Amino acid sequence: MISIAYAMGQGAATSTAPSGGGFTAFVPLILMFVIFYFLLIRPQQKKAKEQQQMINSIKKGDRILTTGGIHGRVTGLDENTLTVEIADKVRIKLVRSAVSTLLTSPPSQSNSNVNTDQQSVTTNEK
Repeated sequence: MISIAYAMGQGAATSTAPSGGGFTAFVPLILMFVIFYFLLIRPQQKKAKEQQQMINSIKKGDRILTTGGIHGRVTGLDENTLTVEIADKVRIKLVRSAVSTLLTSPPSQSNSNVNTDQQSVTTNEK
């Protein structure tokens, strides 16, 4: 038993390998934090900021999509709530944070207008 303790003590005493220092041990952790910041944290903060700007820019008459999947048109605004018409004479109140997306006009109407405009432009050019 004494020889084992002596051998362990000798190995530690004669070891000349560098201990690694304090700062060099934290370099991998710092690098991992920097990578996480640029790949995860920063994009998430940017997306949250854009979402907040979109919610603040909602005005009466805008078409919206809620997080629950309800489509509607904004008919009233408060500081924290929206009144949304989801069908004829059917209105619901929502918290502003429940808005997922600000929609444009229905695709069938906008596409037909764009196509006729493009056709008239091409016919005028000929």
